[in-house]
Amino acid sequence: MLVGRDTECRAVEELVAGARAGRSGVLVVCGEIGIGKTALLEHARGVASGFRVERAAGVESETELAFASLHQLCAPLLDRLGALPRPQQAALGVAFGLCDGHPPDPFLVALATLGLLTRAAEERPLLCLVDDAQWLDAASAQALAFVARRVEAERLGLVFALRDPDLGPCDAHTFAGLPKLDLAGLGEADARKLLATAVRAPWDERICDRVITEAGGNPLVLTQLPLSAEPAKLAGGFGLPNELSVPRKIEECFRRRSRDLPAETRLLLLVAAAEPLGDTALMWAAAEQLGIRAEAVAPAETAGLVEVGTWVRFHHPLMRSLVYRAAASSDRRRVHRALAAATDARAEPDRHAWHRAQATPGTDETIAADLERSADRARARGGLAAAAAFLERAVVLTPEPGDRARRALCAAYAKHQAGASDAALELLALAKAGPLPAAERARVKLLGAQIAYHTTGDDDVLGMLLDVATELAPLDAPLARETFLHALESFHLPSSSGHGVLEVAEAAQAVPAPAPAPSALTSTSTRVVELFLDGLAARATHGYEASVPVLQRALASLGRRGHDPRQPEGNHADARWLLLGCRVAMALWDDEALHTLAVRRVRLARQAGALADLPSALNCLASVFLFTGELARAAELGAEATAYTRETGSAPLPSVDILLAAWRGQRAAVDALHAVIVQEPPRQGGVGLAQHSLAVLHNGLGNYDVALAAAVPLCESDELTHSSMVLPELIEAAVRCDQPDRATTALRLLSSRARASGTQWALGLAAVSHALTSTGPAAEASYREAIERFGRCRMVAHLARAHLVYGEWLRRERRRQDAREQLRTAHRMLSDMGAEGFAARAARELRATGEQRHRRAARPADALTAHELHIARLVATGATSKEVGTQLFLSPRTIDAHVRNIFRKLHITSRRQLRNLPLP
Repeated sequence: MLVGRDTECRAVEELVAGARAGRSGVLVVCGEIGIGKTALLEHARGVASGFRVERAAGVESETELAFASLHQLCAPLLDRLGALPRPQQAALGVAFGLCDGHPPDPFLVALATLGLLTRAAEERPLLCLVDDAQWLDAASAQALAFVARRVEAERLGLVFALRDPDLGPCDAHTFAGLPKLDLAGLGEADARKLLATAVRAPWDERICDRVITEAGGNPLVLTQLPLSAEPAKLAGGFGLPNELSVPRKIEECFRRRSRDLPAETRLLLLVAAAEPLGDTALMWAAAEQLGIRAEAVAPAETAGLVEVGTWVRFHHPLMRSLVYRAAASSDRRRVHRALAAATDARAEPDRHAWHRAQATPGTDETIAADLERSADRARARGGLAAAAAFLERAVVLTPEPGDRARRALCAAYAKHQAGASDAALELLALAKAGPLPAAERARVKLLGAQIAYHTTGDDDVLGMLLDVATELAPLDAPLARETFLHALESFHLPSSSGHGVLEVAEAAQAVPAPAPAPSALTSTSTRVVELFLDGLAARATHGYEASVPVLQRALASLGRRGHDPRQPEGNHADARWLLLGCRVAMALWDDEALHTLAVRRVRLARQAGALADLPSALNCLASVFLFTGELARAAELGAEATAYTRETGSAPLPSVDILLAAWRGQRAAVDALHAVIVQEPPRQGGVGLAQHSLAVLHNGLGNYDVALAAAVPLCESDELTHSSMVLPELIEAAVRCDQPDRATTALRLLSSRARASGTQWALGLAAVSHALTSTGPAAEASYREAIERFGRCRMVAHLARAHLVYGEWLRRERRRQDAREQLRTAHRMLSDMGAEGFAARAARELRATGEQRHRRAARPADALTAHELHIARLVATGATSKEVGTQLFLSPRTIDAHVRNIFRKLHITSRRQLRNLPLP
């Protein structure tokens, strides 16, 4: 048992016991240097009898090599690689340099890691220990943090030792939300006990008190101070500089122990510190380059600083960093030069290039070019952060201004793609200051606009995109037209300089479309882009109605792409155009296209393991389920999307949660989500979704004035999707608020757009809105038309609301029996789908007719969480645990654990019984 760490040791022991029993455990052990994190990892290893134990450690000099630490952890398990799904096999193989292929999605690598570890844990309990996690390369840290958030019911434990995450490439959010154990200093009694183990000889009690005071309860200080002190000082007069912090005290302890070593030994230690793999042969090869004799290692081993065997191991992780930082820059360059000479440039080209770069004090075009090639290899492995680091170093080494500016631009793009927007802007400023060809200067501006779009809504994003696209037009017409399309997608963002969507559209129409490409595959993709651009430009210049035929052809072309066996699917471009296609389909009220494209987006994202795209795809499909009246299914997908967003650390996207809460009549939830959305930088449809949700919520609750106030600005903005979707809400609210002129104006717009669209969904909305603004037989005919049209399409939620407003109208016409029939239907449908706000409104109307309606009785499935209901629904279709796990990126063992919990809550004992249960 570690001195003074009983509670912490028990936490680790409980984690190991839970993993042994099939309850995955994760623990992030945090604390300052020397506080005992590594010792606690050793304790975990000691109590994990019967476990397979794998270790990895972050190394400061390895932070730029993508997946280096992950490879360190997973290398002993790669014989199980063949058991993973093929996309995951390929992703991990490419990431680890085992094979060539397209750059893998980093979260597909994370999924593959999850699969590898859980499969190993099926054979034998597995404990993964990761020391110095603050120095993990960003790609490894992201993958391991994802795994830690996904494990649920495995015989797997993960323990991370983390100092200050801001020291390394994994930021403070990488491990946020994981179970955390903060290590504090030891109490005085425990400190004395530990100090007694470090000092065998008797010493002055006053000196003991002084050491304990200076150590501040830090175990490493307590054990190292006596070792680094002169014997005479222990007898009387032991003193420490009070102004030093604990980390500085520890450094001073190690420095005292190493300063009397021979110069040759200190240089050998520097070689070991600069060579992160702990490869003994490589260390000695570099030592030979420097003329260091083999016996030079003995003093360092005697001092207890390093151990050289099959591998080189420092006795404390801090020692490696201290040795490296304390060395003179000239010595560091000598050592890196020797390591570069000792590293096989063919087998380890990136490490070879990195050592050469660190050995060079000035500029060197040859090394800069090597680093650029290393960046290409890192990018091919999916290591965007590593690619950016290589390029950033290449910029420093580049002597020629034009090449330096070009590499700065490439590094800026890589930094932006890796999520480091601030660093990207700094590199972008460097690129902008250098001599670049016209096309590259335009790309500098394009990246600036893209960063502004993703990080803030205060900049004139629309104007920036317009300027860039205009500049690109004579240089790169396809890229210019794609930039114009991006601008037209984004036109609802605030613009400070007055640029308007009409100006963008007219400029886009002035750029000729590129000639058809010889490849059928390329031309199909290009045609989709061209049709979307022409359609959105037509909407801006000639109105909604003029855009419909072109946009319908774009949707048809995109739909055909999914049925053409020659078309490769699942890449980033597909995801982007499918996203735009879903937004356009909703704007055109094309429920069939919307359903088809949304289902396809989710299918492709699941197949590819594209967790960065999957939350957006799931939210879109959840919106479809919401309008089809399947609110429970919408909630399941929304919960899944939120989980992936949280587990991958991605920026939150506009979520279906707010619209779902609006249909359910949950005012507090809508208000809270609305407040978050309006404070975030504008994203595609985010503000529009928030305002649309407010209008739906308050129409359901009967707060028509609030609904009207939310709908009016959105309709006036003419935002791509929600400005049309909210028109029926505005009309209903205006009628109830006795504002017939406003309702009539909105109806004219809705009717015109509905006729242009021609779908049953659009015409049904127009019919019910016409009924709300009419009287007598005309109103009744329109209500009946709306119900008939909604019955021919998927939009069950709107059908239920049509019955509701028809019933309300009938009651006001004093046709009580007819009203009850419609209101009963509305109440049943709305209650069954969970639209409680509108269901309560139907119940109030029924009471006004003299009939009481009660809330829907609780059902067994109500006890399930959205995640459990999702699993239950999949299992009820006959899917096996393995099939469900594959779809949800969970192990079969975890699915089985959820199924057992579902059975307990539903009071059933078999999957057959589950198939016979009605699920909402």
